[in-house]
Amino acid sequence: MELIELRELQPEPRPGRGRLERTNALRISPARRPGTGSGAHPDPRLTAAPGAGHRFEPRRRGLHTWCDLCGDFVWGGGRKSLQCRHCRFTCHYRCRALVRLDCSGPPGAGDEDDGTEQELEKDTNVDEPSEWEKAELDQVQVEQRIKEYNSQINSNLFMSLNKDGSYTGFIKVQLKLVRPVSVPATKRAGRPGPRAQGVKRRTSFYLPKGTVKHLHIFSHTRASEVIDALLRKFTVVDNPRKFALFERSEKDEQVYLRKLADDEQPLRLRLLAGPSEKVLSFVLKENETGEVNWDAFTLPELHNFLRILQREEEEHVRQLRHRYACCRQKMQEALATRTPG
Repeated sequence: MELIELRELQPEPRPGRGRLERTNALRISPARRPGTGSGAHPDPRLTAAPGAGHRFEPRRRGLHTWCDLCGDFVWGGGRKSLQCRHCRFTCHYRCRALVRLDCSGPPGAGDEDDGTEQELEKDTNVDEPSEWEKAELDQVQVEQRIKEYNSQINSNLFMSLNKDGSYTGFIKVQLKLVRPVSVPATKRAGRPGPRAQGVKRRTSFYLPKGTVKHLHIFSHTRASEVIDALLRKFTVVDNPRKFALFERSEKDEQVYLRKLADDEQPLRLRLLAGPSEKVLSFVLKENETGEVNWDAFTLPELHNFLRILQREEEEHVRQLRHRYACCRQKMQEALATRTPG
């Protein structure tokens, strides 16, 4: 698997509009293993007292997810996890008492634009790419498209064709995460209490609304690599499978979202769509489709899941047999009290 390096671009001496954008972009390129980078500051709502404002309920949406507190995979649905009905903070039952991050409130609270956006996005998820996204370009067409693309942008976030036929360019990703993300706990966090023994030490925070990052990528950079790069930038330790990269488009006053497959190439889509953000933009959101790519787990993890599955199956069978045994006993007792005729 190709490793990617994420580092800040240096300011370029050329003048012109968009210089600041390019300076603050991130570069993803084949290279050695990256360092840890700069970390994000803990959320001011992170307190030593139990998190306030949450209204936890058994989680019903989807079957599998990751705990926002300990980061471990949550096996099963509502019987195994809780979710705040306001901020969608999700955790194991056992982790509820350890939550220290205050609730961020309902999505879109105090933000009319965000609420309108959610209404537009409602029930518009599509599975199949558009026809124009399926187009295959030869080398001449790629070169022509790049020239057209560069002539239409009003910044210096150009695309460049390489000698080997690949090309590089910039994509903008909006981070629309409702649930918190976690970073490694600081050393000054103190010793965990007795109830926190065995729970991974992490610091949670909510990403600010409207967070946007420009990334400099190759034409063959995959969607999964873009997600990995964004998480490393913020030193997020959550499992990348907790997130998904979506393409967003506007048509006839309606917003359409499509979840990108891991191997799709965002820069190729950007080139085919042109620079218009209404035709195509990229959004990082929580992966709450209920789908799980089991191939992404390691062998020890899969073996552990099988053991959990077996234990749950045995427990379910035991409870079922006990329920039927009790019912059978009551029927037999009722029969014993009656005399024939």
